[in-house]
Amino acid sequence: MMVNKINDIAWQARQGSVAAIIQVLNEKLANSGVRTRAVFDDGVLQLLCEAQTVDKLEQSTLVKQIQQILESIAPRNIRRVNINSRIVREQQLLWLEEITRDPENQLLWSEEIILETPNYFQELIKKIRDQKSESAKLILPKFQSSRPKVITNHKLKNSAWGRLSVALSLCLFLLLLGWLVYAVVNGKLKNLAISGRSNSQAPTIESSIQTEDTFIQAVRIANQASAAGKTAKNSTQWLEIAADWQRASDLMSQVSPSHSRYQEAQIRTKLYQQYSKEAQKEAEKSKF
Repeated sequence: MMVNKINDIAWQARQGSVAAIIQVLNEKLANSGVRTRAVFDDGVLQLLCEAQTVDKLEQSTLVKQIQQILESIAPRNIRRVNINSRIVREQQLLWLEEITRDPENQLLWSEEIILETPNYFQELIKKIRDQKSESAKLILPKFQSSRPKVITNHKLKNSAWGRLSVALSLCLFLLLLGWLVYAVVNGKLKNLAISGRSNSQAPTIESSIQTEDTFIQAVRIANQASAAGKTAKNSTQWLEIAADWQRASDLMSQVSPSHSRYQEAQIRTKLYQQYSKEAQKEAEKSKF
């Protein structure tokens, strides 16, 4: 179960999930005493690194570590990363606005990096090898006859042709699988999937739509709370924002385990709950 969970987080990070990327970075940098937060803003991943002391935020070392980690993840649609660093302080919901408004007093240093694009053919070769490895595990041992076997040239030719056929079939399978993934991502199979289902599957469709609506509704409420946090000025407004974050967290917790974005929903549940607590702290500060 633990291995599956780790693989799920890594997969989400490769798909470009900011919450999953933060989790991977924090796990990799845990021994160095550095914690990260991130926001994807205007095509750039804004990354904030915090530590208790300045020596743990040495620029060249930390930038190299982060670049290596992110390039090993190869997150989709993320190439520009702006790394910001500062001494750790109390949680701030609007930390990006704070450092943008006054970077000289907010940051120790800031550096933008460009992630290298992963080699497509290397990734394809790795997938083929993994597929062969999985296939080999499923082959059962054959019964060995006590008679000595005589291998003729004809059998050798058939054996070589058989291996070639298997390799060609595997390549065709991977190409078909790649096309299907591309089609699903771009929505080309959406109408086909809906029209091909029978009336007996209607309850399943409604259940899927209801789950999807729950996820989308939670994201919409979270976006509203984030936008409201940029203009909140008094305790009442912060309490309303805290309530919205909690509503978004509750909705995310209701996403079904069978949903395709279930793991991401679990991460967002905890993240939204933390934002709700931070908004409550801001409400307490605003009383004075």
